[in-house]
Amino acid sequence: MAQTAPNTDGLTLGQILAVLNARKALIFVLLLLTLVTAAIVTAFMPRWYLSTAMIRVQKPEEKVSLFQAESQGFFDPYFTQEQLEILRSKQILYQVIEALDLQQVLGNVFAEGETLSPEQAYRILRYKMLDIDSAKAGTALIDIGVWAREDPRLAAAIANAIAQIYAEDRVAFAVSDQIEGVARLKKELESQEAVVAAQRDQVEKLRAELGVSGVNLDSEMMTQEIENLRAMERTLVSLRLDAIGRKSRWENFKKIPSEDRLNLVNSELIQDPNIKDLLQAYLVAQQQVTRMRGQLGENHPDLQAAQGNLALIEKQLNDLLDGYAKSLEIAYLESQARVTELETQLKSARLAQISSASSVMRPFEDAVEKLREEERIYQTLKLTLRQREIDFQAPKKSIEILNAAEPASFPERPSWLLNMLLALVAGGALGIGVALLVEFLDTSFRSIEDLEAQLGLPILGVVPREVSLLTKESFNGPEAEPYRVVQTNLDLAAGKDAARILTVQSAGPGEGKSTTLYNLAAAMALSGQKVLLIDSDLRRPTQHERAEVERSPGLIDALSDPAKADAAIHACGVPGLSIMPSGRGVFHLTVLQAKRFRDLLENLAGRFDRILLDSPPVIGVSDAAVIAGCADGVLLVVQHRRNPRAMTLRATDILEKNGAKPLGVVLNRVPPTGEGDYNYYTANYDYYSKGSSKRDGGQNASDKSSTPKAAKDKKSPEPDGFSMVE
Repeated sequence: MAQTAPNTDGLTLGQILAVLNARKALIFVLLLLTLVTAAIVTAFMPRWYLSTAMIRVQKPEEKVSLFQAESQGFFDPYFTQEQLEILRSKQILYQVIEALDLQQVLGNVFAEGETLSPEQAYRILRYKMLDIDSAKAGTALIDIGVWAREDPRLAAAIANAIAQIYAEDRVAFAVSDQIEGVARLKKELESQEAVVAAQRDQVEKLRAELGVSGVNLDSEMMTQEIENLRAMERTLVSLRLDAIGRKSRWENFKKIPSEDRLNLVNSELIQDPNIKDLLQAYLVAQQQVTRMRGQLGENHPDLQAAQGNLALIEKQLNDLLDGYAKSLEIAYLESQARVTELETQLKSARLAQISSASSVMRPFEDAVEKLREEERIYQTLKLTLRQREIDFQAPKKSIEILNAAEPASFPERPSWLLNMLLALVAGGALGIGVALLVEFLDTSFRSIEDLEAQLGLPILGVVPREVSLLTKESFNGPEAEPYRVVQTNLDLAAGKDAARILTVQSAGPGEGKSTTLYNLAAAMALSGQKVLLIDSDLRRPTQHERAEVERSPGLIDALSDPAKADAAIHACGVPGLSIMPSGRGVFHLTVLQAKRFRDLLENLAGRFDRILLDSPPVIGVSDAAVIAGCADGVLLVVQHRRNPRAMTLRATDILEKNGAKPLGVVLNRVPPTGEGDYNYYTANYDYYSKGSSKRDGGQNASDKSSTPKAAKDKKSPEPDGFSMVE
């Protein structure tokens, strides 16, 4: 007996489509279950509302002059990306959390009323609710989107708060350097004013001591030495102003915390191209890590590699910033050293000029020159302060809120359309996959060629799924055609005389052998033969119900008393067909009763052209082997795609070992859409039945309507189980 294995042979596209068509009910059920599950899950999912505020961010100009014409800016993608990261940073979101009390609000939504820490609130806001991105590629427009669960007003409030706080932060950052610079200039101006006043007092004191009260302070005492001293003093003023500016830049940069430099560095503060390039690379790497974190897990090797690259770039950038701060300090110290050196030279020149002076006016002139020098410094500081104040009052183009966020009217998530489309795709894929898997695991016979090759028996006929019990009226209709085919093939295969006593058996219960036996007996009787149908399935008899006769007397009575054999034979509604029902009582056809049964058949054989025997299933019931041994041949009924091929092979093996003579196979209950060569039979039945209906003007339909009540549309399926005792 061949070993059974799953059907692993390749399927063509046509076969796959046929399999899907045959199992469309399974596919439909799985698809419907998936859709219903998706609908239930979607109905119970929390509603998320999206509110979006749109802002426009402009990169500030590097220098602002009072009467400078306004220039058109250009789009800088790295600047825009930097602003996106600032919007997502703790510097902005912590202020939003505090302003809207999100620690408690988000705790009520996500933590069952527990107050969250600022870090927990930040992580929920940053990774679950925030959706910030460029509104359109190539522009400075930014959409600040916020998702909120069950509360559209909260989403709008958070989006507007982020936009407002970010705008205030940008303005504060833009004017912070100017405010500090103006304050420092005011302080220097006050100090210089005190120096001028002290120097003026010194001049007046020398005037009184030297008695030069009539000398005009504005008169020019032009000597070469004095002119040289004045040139050195002017240079000293310029160096002092330069030193003040370098000191201010160094101290301002030094005040910025190291952790905030990456967010605050811009082209206004640092002009080093290396730092700018590395900053751009850092922003790109940071964007890549943010995108991968949303797609991959924290332990994914690609994400860890991207984070390592980001950390390396950040370290390099911090090293460059530290170097930049050191360079500012060195520049300031060098400038201060030049001021000190020039002061030393100026002092030496003054001493030389004083020592060589032959006039008592020299100290007075020096004091006057010193006064003029301090006054010039004072005027320079005053003009510079005025210029800075005017620049500070000039409007700063930094951020513009274009669209304020409004509460959404409808939730954005879950999306019924998207979820149902996904469920439709998933359910279809699941149904198709399960159908193909069932086909793959199906060990039943797949084709007629497969059935014949495995069993070594011819296929005598193919019976469609929907059949009725044959009657005299329906014999000429399409219902009888499959059984006429079986009868013809049986006569050709074995001959009428060679198979006068025939039993119809199946490997297991529920394969339709009893219905096949009855219709085959009716077809033979209606074709002119005298047929006796014996219900020898004593464990679960059904033929008396089909023939509408009394169950007793029957076979059990004839076996118990051969004289009752004639009384056990009943006529039925089919001309030429007689029925011997099972009878009543407990009786098993064992080997001991086989002789009695065989003698009974021999006595009846001379009175009938055909004797057909009903039988229990071959596997699991001993009666089947006894009945098969008493018959001239066995007709095996195999239901389409019901039992594994191993079961059918086992049944034929049992029959052969017990000396039975299998004549062929009837393939039963083949669906109209049966795949492969099964369809040839069912299609031909359908074709000729339609042609017959057209020719006889609907005679078959009228025949059906006149069918007796017990036979009309009666399918009589074989039950799956059976009992040993009636």
